[in-house]
Amino acid sequence: AGAAMVARALWALLAALRAGWCLLPQSGYLHPDEFFQAPEVMAGDILNLQVYYPWEFLSSSPCRTVVFPLMTSGVMYWLIKSLQQLDICSSCINSYTLLVSPRLLFTIFSFILDYSVYRLASFWEADPWKALVLLAGSYVTLVFYTRTFTNTLEGLLFALLMVLVSSRKSSGSSAEPTSSSLIGIVTTAGFFNRPTFLAFALMPLLYWAGLIVDSQKSIKTLINHFLKFILCACFTAFVFITADTFYFTSVSLDNLYSTNKSNLIEAIVQLHDKMVITPFNFLSYNLNPHNLALHGSHPRVTHFTVNGLMLFGILHILAIVAGFKMLKKYICHLMLVRWCYRGLPGLLVHPEGSPTLLLFYFVPLAFLSLFSHQEPRFLIPLILPLVLFSASPNRALKWKLLIVLFNLLGALLFGCLHQGGLIPCLFHLEQLIHSPASSSHPQHYTLLFAHTYMPPRSLLNIKKTDAHVEVIDMAGAGEEALCQTVEQRASNFTCSDCHIFIIIPGTVRDTITKCGVSFKNETLIFPHLSMEDPPQIPVLSSGNWRSQLGLYILELNRDH
Repeated sequence: AGAAMVARALWALLAALRAGWCLLPQSGYLHPDEFFQAPEVMAGDILNLQVYYPWEFLSSSPCRTVVFPLMTSGVMYWLIKSLQQLDICSSCINSYTLLVSPRLLFTIFSFILDYSVYRLASFWEADPWKALVLLAGSYVTLVFYTRTFTNTLEGLLFALLMVLVSSRKSSGSSAEPTSSSLIGIVTTAGFFNRPTFLAFALMPLLYWAGLIVDSQKSIKTLINHFLKFILCACFTAFVFITADTFYFTSVSLDNLYSTNKSNLIEAIVQLHDKMVITPFNFLSYNLNPHNLALHGSHPRVTHFTVNGLMLFGILHILAIVAGFKMLKKYICHLMLVRWCYRGLPGLLVHPEGSPTLLLFYFVPLAFLSLFSHQEPRFLIPLILPLVLFSASPNRALKWKLLIVLFNLLGALLFGCLHQGGLIPCLFHLEQLIHSPASSSHPQHYTLLFAHTYMPPRSLLNIKKTDAHVEVIDMAGAGEEALCQTVEQRASNFTCSDCHIFIIIPGTVRDTITKCGVSFKNETLIFPHLSMEDPPQIPVLSSGNWRSQLGLYILELNRDH
């Protein structure tokens, strides 16, 4: 009882940390997709801000559904816009609210994971509070699940699917299939969010199908379950396809309503011809090895050997060891008794915890490993079966200190350091651009970003009608290209109200000094760790370490 009370208190503390750190906010920048798969697009559509639309959201190549961005970032931006229009909050729209409001909604949604773990623990023979502490204390939950990734939504839908397929009768004596309709809706929604959701859904759906076959004696009832699943899946797909078609094409509801009767059929045919099915476009693009190579190719074992370890640490290693042991035991068991059984020993039909949970963990990991482009965030949905497996009562955690240190390091690296200067830099520039002096006397700003992740323009809070701010993203441009651009801008630097800022990590600060320009102001934002341009260890040990772990905002000297 005492241990359970300590675990409850620890979980509450970690839950408060999750919410508080979101509001602080976290300065780490994990990947451009956390902005460019939802918030950036919605900021342009709903708040009419200057943004960069990624290619997936262009009408010429629609590969992402607009439903989830509208339901998450879109709703939050509509809310702060309404508050400002009603004069409830005169300056609701600023860089802080643009960053934090979508993250706050995702942070609230992240507690679906906690609910799922609590619901599933007894079913999968795990200690609920041990599992909750493992979940809440993981830096994956603290950092990744509070960010606006489609992978985050994928993990939440996977959790809901596991809850739906893992239910008991009130007596607790045997498993009972739950609502086939809800399972169909969640599976289809997950597929439209990310087609890779099918890799995560495969084992839960097979488990659910096994439960139905095992528990139903009537073929009519069996068919009824699958019909409900298929009908609800088709209806959900219809909703997503309709929404995406209206968003990505020029056909609108207003046009349909205003069309006279004689042309209505023609309008509907036009809509059908322009039908947008984003998951198929996504699969068509990603099944082409050449396209995947543009985003980076990795060895097929990267998920197993690197990404799983990077996300889950020792828990991933323990799962691999346990997996090999169980596989060896199962193969021996098969060889010894194969002629004594009518069928294979059931791994999927009875919830005996460990074997099935390991399948829920390793089968999606194996399917995702078939693709050459492998990023750590693709695996974050697997945290749920992993913590349930690790929290079984007969599995004593001997590595508590190592787990704590690993997650502290992960939270520091990805929540604070990784590209950690870019978001504060955009906050600083937004305040500068919207300062009273700039508002009373319009000025022109050129912001040149080099060797940083793609800056989300929405955080600058610039209306589409404003032309006084120009953003240039040089990405990882070499010295020659960078200097050429800087010198070209400097040569056109004639107006007295023009300002040119160069944003560059301290590790490549010397590159700019070779461009033959001088600066009148320098602002150092700390910390900022660029893994693409990492600091050198000997330099870190010198007195220049702060510069190496910082991001510079350099204002070009007009009189040079």
